Amino acid sequence: MRKMPVALVAWSQFALLLIAIWVSPDAAQAQPFRPRTIAQGLEHPWALAFLPGGRFLVTERPGRMRVLGADGAAGAPLDGLPRVDAGGQGGLLDVVTDSDFARNRTLYFCFAEPGEGGNSTALARARLSADDRRLEAVTILFSQKPKVASRAHFGCRIVESRDGTLFLTLGERYQRMQEAQTLDNHLGKVVRIRKDGSVPGDNPFVARAGALPEIWSYGHRNMQGATLALDGTLWTHEHGPQGGDEINLPQAGRNYGWPVITWGEQYGGGKIGEGLTARQGMEQPLHYWVPSIAPSGMAFLTSLRYGAVLRGQLFVGSLKFGYVDRIELAGRKVVAEHRIEIGERVRDVRQGPDGLLYVLTDSANGRLLQLQP
Repeated sequence: MRKMPVALVAWSQFALLLIAIWVSPDAAQAQPFRPRTIAQGLEHPWALAFLPGGRFLVTERPGRMRVLGADGAAGAPLDGLPRVDAGGQGGLLDVVTDSDFARNRTLYFCFAEPGEGGNSTALARARLSADDRRLEAVTILFSQKPKVASRAHFGCRIVESRDGTLFLTLGERYQRMQEAQTLDNHLGKVVRIRKDGSVPGDNPFVARAGALPEIWSYGHRNMQGATLALDGTLWTHEHGPQGGDEINLPQAGRNYGWPVITWGEQYGGGKIGEGLTARQGMEQPLHYWVPSIAPSGMAFLTSLRYGAVLRGQLFVGSLKFGYVDRIELAGRKVVAEHRIEIGERVRDVRQGPDGLLYVLTDSANGRLLQLQP
């Protein structure tokens, strides 16, 4: 049998590679995801932040914050937390470290704050003690108004923007949904404040009579995901009712429609209000899900740890279906979605300092997972 010339063999192999890339563009550059358990036994963990030395900071909804070692070993609950109204969807919720944490050991957390009339979402600043055992200098920076007798729709995701201000997402507390459309309250709003709790002078409603100056955007339902895109733009997602979960890019002073417009419907069926999906002066979502996936947690991948093709893609957790939704984008348009199966309710998704993605699962025996390539 005659042997094929070396050049022809090389060309044949190159042609096969081109075919493989054409059939599956991700195959040559991206790796599959393999969840690895780092810690378990966490009680309804809600949020994850990263500490120096490969350690983690985790909140548990019943009202505990813990430091986890790089090996996943959980420390005792930190002392110094304010009183937390834990119940239903409320409790100790998001936590983020300051961009200068290595120097100032400052962190921010939000929680269901009890008070006259019920509870509301509050945002606090604190300093983690040098021995990682307690919170010091705890200061309430913001309290949502009004307080409501409700166990639902707290929102409560925190994002530090590139200018050093803080964004906080706030739910409309379910039975007060109509107030998401008015500016004399914090229900169904994104608010923006400085790190000392003061209001930036360029907030959109600072000079409007009757409007609360902290408000950045309004007409939201229950936002449990927020992050910055690679260009520094704020992205959020929010729960719809039955269908109509949304991804939005909240811009200053804009109205995002709830409950006047929605792609969802009443639980059990039936239109909400007039059943509108659009109205002049109200923003359309960048993307929506029907049926609902119950999104929670949200992160852009900025690293190359999973291949260059995945950099800039968006990762969103699904509470309802137990997966992470890998979302391909072309600019600000969703072009494809892919499931990373977790098999449990996903509460948070974050990119770590090592460039890998981390996931918290929401259960009485919640886990911290690392998505390995």
